[in-house]
Amino acid sequence: MRLIGWLGFTVAALVAGTTAAQAEDGYDLWMRYRAVSPAKAATLHRDAQAVEIRGDSATLRAAADELRRGLTGAASLQGSSTTAIMLATASDRDVASLRLPLTSLGDEGYVVRAASIGGRRVTLITANTDRGVLYGSFALLRHLQTGGTLAGVALFSAPRVKLRVLNHWDNLDGVVERGYAGQSLWDWWTLPDFKDPRYTDYARANASIGINGTVLNNVNAKPESLSPRYIAKAAALADVFRPYGIKVYLSARFSAPIELGGLKTADPLDPQVAAWWKAKADEIYRAIPDFGGFLVKANSEGQPGPRDYHRSHADGANMLAAAVAPHDGIVMWRAFVYAETDPDDRAKQAYTEFKPLDGRFAKNVIVQVKNGAIDFQPREPFHPLFGAMPRTPLMIEFQTTKEYLGFATHLAYLGPMFAETLASDTMARGKGSTVARVVDGSLEGHALTGMAGVANIGRDRDWAGSPFNQANWYAFGRMAWDPTIGAEPVAREWAAMTFGASPAIVGPVTAMMMGSREAVVDYMTPLGLAHVMATGHHYGPGPWVAELKRPEWNPVYYHRADKAGIGFDRTRTGSNAVAQYAPPVARGLTDPATTPERDLLWFHHVAWDRPMASGRTLWAEMVHDYDRGVGYVGGMRQQWNALRSEIDAERWTKTDRFLAIQEQEARWWRDASLSYWMSVNGLALPAGAAPPAHDLAWYKAQSFPYAPGNPQ
Repeated sequence: MRLIGWLGFTVAALVAGTTAAQAEDGYDLWMRYRAVSPAKAATLHRDAQAVEIRGDSATLRAAADELRRGLTGAASLQGSSTTAIMLATASDRDVASLRLPLTSLGDEGYVVRAASIGGRRVTLITANTDRGVLYGSFALLRHLQTGGTLAGVALFSAPRVKLRVLNHWDNLDGVVERGYAGQSLWDWWTLPDFKDPRYTDYARANASIGINGTVLNNVNAKPESLSPRYIAKAAALADVFRPYGIKVYLSARFSAPIELGGLKTADPLDPQVAAWWKAKADEIYRAIPDFGGFLVKANSEGQPGPRDYHRSHADGANMLAAAVAPHDGIVMWRAFVYAETDPDDRAKQAYTEFKPLDGRFAKNVIVQVKNGAIDFQPREPFHPLFGAMPRTPLMIEFQTTKEYLGFATHLAYLGPMFAETLASDTMARGKGSTVARVVDGSLEGHALTGMAGVANIGRDRDWAGSPFNQANWYAFGRMAWDPTIGAEPVAREWAAMTFGASPAIVGPVTAMMMGSREAVVDYMTPLGLAHVMATGHHYGPGPWVAELKRPEWNPVYYHRADKAGIGFDRTRTGSNAVAQYAPPVARGLTDPATTPERDLLWFHHVAWDRPMASGRTLWAEMVHDYDRGVGYVGGMRQQWNALRSEIDAERWTKTDRFLAIQEQEARWWRDASLSYWMSVNGLALPAGAAPPAHDLAWYKAQSFPYAPGNPQ
């Protein structure tokens, strides 16, 4: 018996994985293929000893290899059973004769079910395309890993979102902006001549959760990313990813015609500029025939763009769209814009710039909008652009890396954040006009749809900096496939596949995960506070920072705390940002009494002694929330400690140490924040609340010039 492929396991290993917690380093992600009982292993031997392919392609072979790896890993057993798992597309004559409901599945959906093929009973994985068969194969493995059996299996699914794309903020020097899992996964220095086997495992992991695209380089792009040398490197990665249904995209620097092409301008309406981009697109497609297209960050945080030439974002996007259109490419144009020349509320600026452009973008342009109007905060209300641009496809952008949620060391499962935003009702076309329906195109009838996730992946052995950070990668993929799936089912899947399907593991791990993001909100940004992190690296508290050049770079800009109260007034008496929402939503947000308390300080400046729903004053409620967040982390430590005998030593120990760091830093956040708020409001802590461990001067003196993820 021999191992099959990278990460292959024999049945003996599958069984051994349940008899004792084995040493693991997290490399296998959720594709461990070990957590089955001895009885189930015997069943898999009996019922799944043959994997057959009808047809031949690199994608079908990848699907078959994955099934063999996951089910038995033993090539010598193939064909020795009367029961087979058969992979075939709808074009197969025998499959067509079954008259399965495949037309609604599109290019990527799948069916997995028992069937009679050629007089034999088989487990059939079928789809309209090879990619659909691949996704169906991973779905069957997920079904088995989470406790299902082959007997009576009936799986049917199709993605609700077309573009499910990771955005890598990876620089050409190997540094990952806002990355906390080591250097870039891409070894640009050795590409294209050496293709690290890890690139294949990256593709496998993405395909297993339905991700079908990856942007290789940082949105703060270097022009060299589009040079012939780096196009060849991108092409080498595309070759690895192609069998797994993954297209590559590149972030494009808008001024590249000047820096690479020697032109004097990058004006999108200049014919020479348009010609340069067309030639560049043709060059890329010669190297990468299935190149996805460009992602563009323009006129934001110092990046060049069409507004440098008094042109609109639509002018810039449409020029690039024309260059890739002959190749069926697309342009993802980010709406993350704010300018020092605009004194208006930062939360309003993207809407102000993009709303008037609704309907003016080319048909192969999709506007990429962050989940909230500021910048990936622990909690933000949904972005007002969702529902406000009915004639323009909008692609939601989440951040799976935790730039503002404690980096790699804080356990914060982001599934609830994703679900909260997607379930938010824009009311744009009445009740039920959720963000999810904007994103999947069903609300406004768009065929071009997408979801982007800023990747948390690096060269660390466990890919994401910690075992639990892997869950955010997993959740993004599963929710991009189906934005309505819900955070808890995804957490349960991930826990079962990552640590083992025993209820003794899945229950406690899921419980820890489901409250973890809310705990971070509590000890960092309770009641709608935002952007109170230390500036630059965003590590640790810094609500006192007020001296930076641009007002919107300072935390005091966002909380506006004074002796009388705290919070940003975004009603008619303030910036009137509430007016950017549909009228039914805006009406509810205009009055503090009808604004959800979780968003109160985002929309209102209220008195410290304002009564809250709990009966406490606002000040007492804030202290309560800080304490609750710290207490939740302490509870997670206890829950994790009780799982010590169930989890392998290496992953248990790393998580245990990270939870200790998180509890220490949660207390730091709580104490530093309360010290500052007391210096502003002059109030004492409520009775029974512990005083901060240090004075405010001590907290202000803390400095972290070499914090990770912040390129110098």
